[in-house]
Amino acid sequence: MTRQGARDETGLITGDAVVVDLRLAKLPSRSLAFLIDLTLQFVALAALTFLLGAAGELADPALSYVLFFVATIAVIVGYPVLIESLTRGRTLGKLVVGLRVVRDDGGSIRFRHALTRGLAAVVEIYACFGAIAVVVSLLSPEGKRVGDYMAGTVVVRERAPQQRAAQLWIPPGLEPYAAALDLRRLQPSTALSARQYVTRAASLKPDARQTLGRSIADEVARQVSPPPPPGISPDTYLSVVLAERSRRAVSPQAPHQPAPPPAAPPVASGPASGEPDDDAPRTVPTDDGFAAPS
Repeated sequence: MTRQGARDETGLITGDAVVVDLRLAKLPSRSLAFLIDLTLQFVALAALTFLLGAAGELADPALSYVLFFVATIAVIVGYPVLIESLTRGRTLGKLVVGLRVVRDDGGSIRFRHALTRGLAAVVEIYACFGAIAVVVSLLSPEGKRVGDYMAGTVVVRERAPQQRAAQLWIPPGLEPYAAALDLRRLQPSTALSARQYVTRAASLKPDARQTLGRSIADEVARQVSPPPPPGISPDTYLSVVLAERSRRAVSPQAPHQPAPPPAAPPVASGPASGEPDDDAPRTVPTDDGFAAPS
């Protein structure tokens, strides 16, 4: 699986198969946050203009023009760049509306991301009166503007809805296998990724579900023994592991049943010469025991 993040209709899934349950922010909410920031910038610029105008009577007029130009750039570009860098993606307007700028993989932005977005805003928002930003945002499935594409960022709603509880089950016939699981090496972060996947699996696109499910199931299988039964799907395997883990968390005194010892190889009943018996059944080994999800 690549490191590039996948995305579904309601949130982000990082390249590490960790679900970021945040809704993508579209043009209306982003416009409201921008208007709040623009009002604050206008007030700050008006105050600086008044101060520079008062100081201009005592200074060289050329110096006053230079200071006014620097102050304008500082307010238009410096304000969002500085605030987003310090708050990891929030301006005052975004904080009020409940938005945040994150990287495409769901991580926090850095100074270079904020600087790229701020410089692009000079052209697509201020120089063109927002026309470029509005058109690109309406055409973008993620509501991005040009600055987001250049910086590799996306704006999301930070106030996410409550996550639904994962539906965990142990299919009939797999109870002995679940009871024999050794979960002592299962890392909490791996279990969290598996639970988030099971919660969101039904809302994922089939290709993303198959890729993410198999990747997480492989990671869980490396930390849990015995290996998954042949032919089990990644979704079922993860559900069995998580359900048994939850059961043991509720009843920690439940005795752990060790995995049964491997069966001894059957005694060959073919010809005594050691040649293979054409009538004997043959077992075709599988790669990792996982079947494609239904």
